[in-house]
Amino acid sequence: MSEGTIDPAPWPTSDNPSASYIPADKDTEFLQRDELRPIRIGLELLKPELIQKEEQIESTIVVFGSARLHEPVVAKLALKQAEAEAARMPTDPACRRNVAIAKRQCELAQYYDVAREFSRLVSSTCQVDGHCDYVIVTGGGPGIMEAANRGAADVSAKSIGLNITLPHEQYPNPYITPRLSFQFRYFAIRKMHFLIRAKALVAFPGGFGTLDELFETLTLLQTGKTDKVIVILVGRDFWERLINWQLLVEYGLIAQTDLDLFHYAETAQEAWDLIARHNGVPTT
Repeated sequence: MSEGTIDPAPWPTSDNPSASYIPADKDTEFLQRDELRPIRIGLELLKPELIQKEEQIESTIVVFGSARLHEPVVAKLALKQAEAEAARMPTDPACRRNVAIAKRQCELAQYYDVAREFSRLVSSTCQVDGHCDYVIVTGGGPGIMEAANRGAADVSAKSIGLNITLPHEQYPNPYITPRLSFQFRYFAIRKMHFLIRAKALVAFPGGFGTLDELFETLTLLQTGKTDKVIVILVGRDFWERLINWQLLVEYGLIAQTDLDLFHYAETAQEAWDLIARHNGVPTT
């Protein structure tokens, strides 16, 4: 090089690529830019859709319920631990509160078994001869979600888990069909995938997440945005204590006929019979 000239920048290599030289579809940093959000949303909608088509998923049943409800044996152990702690510190109000909560959790633990039995019943009835109808889909987490995925696994059937990235770490439960275990970044797209193939939504006792999905589905039914989903609330006593439906009617906030948008069931068989009758599926 003659004096005063500037050496050219080194040509990009696989070991030292310039960001501009990386193909756009392989540039993960570029894909995270705010301007690329519409692309990410489209991909997040498309990927699970293509995989479910490849797995021949024809229809689904969405199962919601608390991630904090455990199977009875675990709930009873938690109660014993809470009682032991309260015995050591009998004047501690937090300990007494924990015992009260643990007792109520034991009461609700029956629904873990109901959710598992429901999933086992539906999956063994509808996933035969290669057909994938009424496949159970959950939020992919523990508690009632685990129970529902577990019931399908009990009979070697497929089930789906739609996890979501959260500030705290979240892992899919081990009973989801691996090929059908998805992770979402956007709640909106996850919500769409819950209902795209859904023939029913079965809601067990749960918290904010369960209520969010329940009321969104009821709103879609109320406004005529969908008419193919039947909503089942498992555990009438819980739901009627939690939500004063009649109060909404009395204040004119919903119509009396809106109460026909959901049904109650107590057992796995009752829930499945309601769904089967609604969709014209033989139960025998």
